[in-house]
Amino acid sequence: MVIEESETTKRNPVTIYAESTPNPAVIKFVSNKKLVTSLFEFTSIEDAKMSPLATELFHFPFVKSVFIDENYISITKYDIAEWQEITMELREFIRSYIENGKEIVVAGATQTLNKTDSHKEAYFESLDDTSKEIVNILEEYVKPAVASDGGNIEFISYDPNLKKVSVMLQGACSGCPSSTYTLKSGIENMLREMLNGKVESVEAING
Repeated sequence: MVIEESETTKRNPVTIYAESTPNPAVIKFVSNKKLVTSLFEFTSIEDAKMSPLATELFHFPFVKSVFIDENYISITKYDIAEWQEITMELREFIRSYIENGKEIVVAGATQTLNKTDSHKEAYFESLDDTSKEIVNILEEYVKPAVASDGGNIEFISYDPNLKKVSVMLQGACSGCPSSTYTLKSGIENMLREMLNGKVESVEAING
């Protein structure tokens, strides 16, 4: 007796769950599979050339911006739709897309957008000592909490004369009503305390 095994394409089951964020305009879709090695934010379909997934998501008329991190996608919606009407559709679309092994971001996107580890290292080394301290504090104490909310915070600049730190808020943090409070009561106080006398204020630029 000859037993023939039928060749079937192996698909790794993908689980996606939707999670609310402090920003009512943003929902975070979390995957059980690693999606990218570096974070990406796209605010328009023209901006999304490096990501076939983001490009397809922009075909939904209610998608305003797409933020992709290691294992989740934060989607910001326009007010034309309510989450209860669109969450299931988006969740199923993302699950099917990933399960079919389609490309999340194009090969070389990390290099093209200067997001490789060597780029980050070179940038860090170019900073002054206080800026390096600020970056390290943000990385250790702020980023993990912000990521759990579906967003990101990036150091932009430090002005030693004004003692002012500028940061960029991305993903769910961008335009979030509670982000100003978090920035002032949390991050600003932390930097003031940990960098005694070097920082007075923190201002945010939305990504």
